[in-house]
Amino acid sequence: MGMEILAFDFMRYALLAALLVGLAAPLVGIFLVQRRLSLIGDGMGHVALAGVAIGVLTDQQPVLTALVAAAAAGVAIELIRMRGRTSGDVALAVMFYGGIAAGVVIINRVEGSQTSSLTGYLFGAITTTTPGDLVIFAALSGAIVVVTMLLRQRLFAVAGDEEYARATGLPVTALNLLLSVLTAVTVVVAMRVVGLLLISALMIVPNAAAQQVARSFRSATWWAVGFGVLSSVGGVVTSFYADTATGGTIVLLAIGLFLVTAGAAGIVRGVAAARHRVAERHPHEHGPGCGHEPVRHGDHVDYLHDGHRHAPHGAHYDEHAHEGGSRPASGTGQDEVRRP
Repeated sequence: MGMEILAFDFMRYALLAALLVGLAAPLVGIFLVQRRLSLIGDGMGHVALAGVAIGVLTDQQPVLTALVAAAAAGVAIELIRMRGRTSGDVALAVMFYGGIAAGVVIINRVEGSQTSSLTGYLFGAITTTTPGDLVIFAALSGAIVVVTMLLRQRLFAVAGDEEYARATGLPVTALNLLLSVLTAVTVVVAMRVVGLLLISALMIVPNAAAQQVARSFRSATWWAVGFGVLSSVGGVVTSFYADTATGGTIVLLAIGLFLVTAGAAGIVRGVAAARHRVAERHPHEHGPGCGHEPVRHGDHVDYLHDGHRHAPHGAHYDEHAHEGGSRPASGTGQDEVRRP
């Protein structure tokens, strides 16, 4: 049963397309999250819709016309933002609604079976992926992976603090424009998989899930790519057997992963907080020869004090639970305990 999905050519193409998108989208999305531009993918998606409509109307390759339209919009919004004539969110809104309006006007001039093909770009039509589409997607996805890997540190520096990056001599303007173009390329690669209306989710949600479990930017990148691939490929497989819309299934799976990781991270933080109590108003300084029994605890020493286990930690003392998980009652009531 598990190999049944591979018996169909269109599903093999769909799985390969999903793999490419799952790899590429989070690599760009992580920088958008750092810059607080999580919704820019939606705006470019709507401009790409106008590009798709132009391609269909003029009998050109929709992927290429969408790429040109989205890249032009990304460069335009970045230039407007840098000149400071209007805020980034206003420029994004103009691009967003302008793309919708242009797309609607052009689509209204498209007739017959061509209209149904436009619907596939809106909501995703991964099962219609052709070998020619895969070649284009592979080339674009490969470019995204190579560029983001080579310039990861510089893109992260600019996304974190533009002024500091500029002071260190980094070409901030060029890097910002490059990120806009990479976002446009990602939109075009993902539009046949999840649809233009859901593209931003695949760039952002895996990164939101990764932030729940990662401890560094490097690890967050790999976690995000893992969640992206799991969501995209898993969504295609699930939609095949459940007979559901592929794009929506992929996004719902990504959101499910985010909820699971967020819940697990909350539990871990709760357990850590329960094991990390700060003993306040401590009148006694623990140390060798202080008169309290030392107890080895991992890589440090706790001291038994009135039924508590105190560990020196900077300017205060942490209270650690006993190995059995319970904490004996205080004998004197002198130490107050609070959760940080």
